[in-house]
Amino acid sequence: MNFVEELKWRGMIHDMMPGTEEQLSKEMTTAYVGIDPTADSLHIGHLVSIMMLKHLQIAGHKPLALVGGATGMIGDPSGKSQERNMLSEQELNHNVESIKNQLNKFLDFESGDNKAEMVNNYDWMKDFSFLGFLREIGKHITVNYMMAKDSVKKRISGDAREGLSFTEFTYQLVQGYDFLYLYQTKNCKLQMGGSDQWGNITTGTELIRRKTSGEAFALTCPLITKADGGKFGKTEKGNIWLDPKYTSPYHFYQFWLNCSDTDAEKYIKIFTLFSKEEVDELVEEHKQQPHLRSLQKALAKDITIRVHSEKDYETALEATEILFGKGTTETLRNLPEQVLLDVFDGVPMFTIARAELEAGMNIVDFLGGDLQVLKSKGETRRALKEGGISINKDKVGEDFVVDTSSLLNNKYILAQRGKKNFFLIKTA
Repeated sequence: MNFVEELKWRGMIHDMMPGTEEQLSKEMTTAYVGIDPTADSLHIGHLVSIMMLKHLQIAGHKPLALVGGATGMIGDPSGKSQERNMLSEQELNHNVESIKNQLNKFLDFESGDNKAEMVNNYDWMKDFSFLGFLREIGKHITVNYMMAKDSVKKRISGDAREGLSFTEFTYQLVQGYDFLYLYQTKNCKLQMGGSDQWGNITTGTELIRRKTSGEAFALTCPLITKADGGKFGKTEKGNIWLDPKYTSPYHFYQFWLNCSDTDAEKYIKIFTLFSKEEVDELVEEHKQQPHLRSLQKALAKDITIRVHSEKDYETALEATEILFGKGTTETLRNLPEQVLLDVFDGVPMFTIARAELEAGMNIVDFLGGDLQVLKSKGETRRALKEGGISINKDKVGEDFVVDTSSLLNNKYILAQRGKKNFFLIKTA
């Protein structure tokens, strides 16, 4: 597999330094991507760089994942409008360990000459004195060179009250030294990242040239955007995370399933390992019957299984079918509590004392009484006569009795009027 050609058809190359492709065709090349460990989970914005490392490894080259234990204490100004909060060493160590566990799902850290490695720049930066850094690194890069970088110019020409701290100004030197260190100790000749990292990466190649007379290379991918102009990976609830404690597998699956046709056609190239032939076939199939959303379904399935598991995907699929009228009472009863709450997030919720259900309640009293799930008992009777009321996905009549045997997860009852009006009743 030709790494550069693979990235090209996937739309994953924005800039590439001359000679990069020749270097990759000449020998097994070590390349790295930097990850800022400001949280204890990656989000889907990180997946672009991780997929670059994955394709690199498949092509026979050696990937390094650098977590910025040192640079994470500073904060990269690239693409940022203001300085970020600094993290403690303890927080960073926890974040680094969590990220390593997530990377294991994508990269092979165990076998072959090109097995992946994870490195932490805190390991080589922690003993560097300020004076030592100025002598060894600072004197090789001019202020003029650093000021010419877009990431610096934008912040300096912006709001004077925010400006750019000296700490952030020196970030490109620290990242440049990372590249130099890996070049000297790991024979790493290529750094990759998002297009907003071009300035920082080329500072590293320049530092390598000036310090060692050696040659290093840079390759960046485009920043991922959404067709409607919204920020990729952002929802009303914030980032889409890889860790299920921040973004449940159900919501993760739903994010990809709800992509627009335009975005799905782009994302399936970037975030899956489907071949060009497979992608072309899926795109054509989707164009023939777009209402079936086969492209979105293939994308959502592939990435949910890789990030979470086959079981999580199956659960998310069943939960989705329940919401859109295809699920059964049995699948509803089998949903874990958190998935149930995720599926019906935002529907009206009512609370009833468990003791009231132990003796059993007629459905009319249950929905139309004090709880007022529906406005009145009269409205409830009318809805029942029309066959429009379901309890836990089963149609019920006026003689139906609700009791503790109706509870899902021994705590909830799902009431439904018509096709789209859901109500969740919780016992207390």
